[in-house]
Amino acid sequence: KQPLMKPKLLAITLFIFLNTNCNPKVTSVTATAPLSISTQKSTLTPFSVDELERRTFNWFWDLIDKNYQVPDRTPTLQFSSIAATGFGLTAYCIGVERQYVTRSQAAERVKKTLDALWKLPQGEGKTGISGYKGLFYHFLDNDRSERFKEIELSTIDTGLLMAGVLSVMSYFDQDNPIENDIRERADALFRRVEWDWCLNKDKTQISMGYHPETGFIKQGWAGYNEAMVLVIMAIGSPTHAVPPQCWQEWCKTYPWATFEGQEHVNFDPLFGHQYSHMYVDFRGIYDDYMSKKGIDYFENARRATLANRSYCVKNPNQYANYNANEWGLTACDGPKDTTTIFNGKNHKFWGYSARGAASTQIVDDGTIAPTAAGGSIPFLPELCLSALENMWNKYNGTLVQKYGFKDAFNPTYTFGKGNEQGWVDVDYLGIDQGPILIQLENYRSEFVWKLMKKNPYIVAGLKKAGFKGGWLK
Repeated sequence: KQPLMKPKLLAITLFIFLNTNCNPKVTSVTATAPLSISTQKSTLTPFSVDELERRTFNWFWDLIDKNYQVPDRTPTLQFSSIAATGFGLTAYCIGVERQYVTRSQAAERVKKTLDALWKLPQGEGKTGISGYKGLFYHFLDNDRSERFKEIELSTIDTGLLMAGVLSVMSYFDQDNPIENDIRERADALFRRVEWDWCLNKDKTQISMGYHPETGFIKQGWAGYNEAMVLVIMAIGSPTHAVPPQCWQEWCKTYPWATFEGQEHVNFDPLFGHQYSHMYVDFRGIYDDYMSKKGIDYFENARRATLANRSYCVKNPNQYANYNANEWGLTACDGPKDTTTIFNGKNHKFWGYSARGAASTQIVDDGTIAPTAAGGSIPFLPELCLSALENMWNKYNGTLVQKYGFKDAFNPTYTFGKGNEQGWVDVDYLGIDQGPILIQLENYRSEFVWKLMKKNPYIVAGLKKAGFKGGWLK
């Protein structure tokens, strides 16, 4: 039967999964591209880090809606994702550094994005609003960028948006009208978020989210998962900070265990080991928990990636094509929610789901997501790049197209028309494109890590949480 998602599993996975399966069928359309500058290239271009980075950047640059929000996915266009918009803001900075766009082009795009976010309606209502208390709803519709259906006011997705907001606040540091405006608007957006409003009754955990119909989600953010950066930013807020002891409460629920020969704090989908590392360089800095374990969070993520890969190489379920250069389990799209005969037994496949492998649980149906290796490049560059190169060259023209890697593929799922050679996703997903782009740039230049080390709110949050050593000195 389908594995149960444990309560600690992220709101971002739970609500995307529920929403995707509850929504009526939508029509695939193409997002608008008011400032498109990308060029059409042959899909048969050999793999290179430059080619992968450029194509992935172009997805963020080309495919925005009329309110400058980044879509959750394309070409199927249902709504924008505030987390993907956060990744997009950081992507624009990378584009300048890689000379994909000029600084003035990126500054114009960033200013319009921030101005749109600032002006979107905030309030207590159930409809006609985009956020409340400075937080934003997980998904916004493509017309007015207002709450999509009954989706939650999301703390983690607001957190990922704000990580992107802080990245442009630190990057655009020149003394000219547009960059001055960017810094002021970014600072105002961050200061407006009332993280303390989201605390549970004993002031120890941040709720996963809020519905105006029912109130706060009972489950709070507790370690270990992708919300590290959320807690750090909430502790470092200059206006609505949560107590520093929230970090100690966060660490109390860590599942330290050995899986596939790797002793570490476990979390099954790899994106939980990637998102916070996209924005914080955890190398050589330690909180009390990791000081006692003798490793830092970067090493923890490296071990988690090794364990994920090792599980796939062993391939206990005998899925097609799992090997040393074709692996990676994380939250992603899948073929469909169905049960069919595989290896002589009833076997469950899923649509969107938080796939992964750890001591906590294993969720695996033969679906591989390139973002699993792509978002882990800094942890295991040789192994991750080898996997990406193999998948790029092997599946060029199907899995690999104009904007880099489609979200996922499943060579085992050969059921139904069009899947004779295995299932390949039709969509790119913004929250999976972001880790590929940002972590590839961190591997190449440490650009985003260096950028965020200059941000006073990130630094304050780390120090108040008890991190010491390394670059924090």
